[in-house]
Amino acid sequence: MKNVYIVKHSLIQDFLSHLRNRKTSLHKFRHYSDRICQLLFFEAIRDLQLQKITLETPLSKTGGVKISDEIIILPVLRAGIAMLFGALYLLPKSKIGFIGLERDEKTAKASQYYWKMPLVTEKSVVIITDPMLATGGSLVHVLRQVAPKNPKRIIVVCVVAATEGIKMVQKEFPRVKIFTAVVDKKLNVTKYIVPGLGDYGDRYFGT
Repeated sequence: MKNVYIVKHSLIQDFLSHLRNRKTSLHKFRHYSDRICQLLFFEAIRDLQLQKITLETPLSKTGGVKISDEIIILPVLRAGIAMLFGALYLLPKSKIGFIGLERDEKTAKASQYYWKMPLVTEKSVVIITDPMLATGGSLVHVLRQVAPKNPKRIIVVCVVAATEGIKMVQKEFPRVKIFTAVVDKKLNVTKYIVPGLGDYGDRYFGT
């Protein structure tokens, strides 16, 4: 699948097994979630634009670089917040937006109840975080509001994705890059990813 990047780092695969395990405790789930998200973000921001700078070491002047892209992180509430901590560890100067979506358990469709977004310009790289890309409906809903603002780039970072969700996103937004630890092959009748890892927000926040 074009523009889908499965990050096959050995640590990521190890951490994912802990997240999948139903016996993993709350504090361990948070620990492995934060670690896996840092590694996924590390890969997702590999190609950010750099700007040359001059600096001084303790011994002499030398050249260096710094990230010049403006980063906006957009977690999809509620579970997307679980990925925010790993992102801010790597990108502490990022601006942050929030979009609140609530899933109807009968129809599996999401309705929006909150939207707060920093100003998006042609210099902005928008990183959308949602740990479970299932049907793709929520993500497409977000992308339909972000894409018309014409950011420089849109990146999606998730922990587990389903083939159905990826196809739905790519049908309408083929240029959006998706980074994930794994692609699971199906959804069950209630539109949860199988084998997946359950409800990410419930497991991370203890609800």
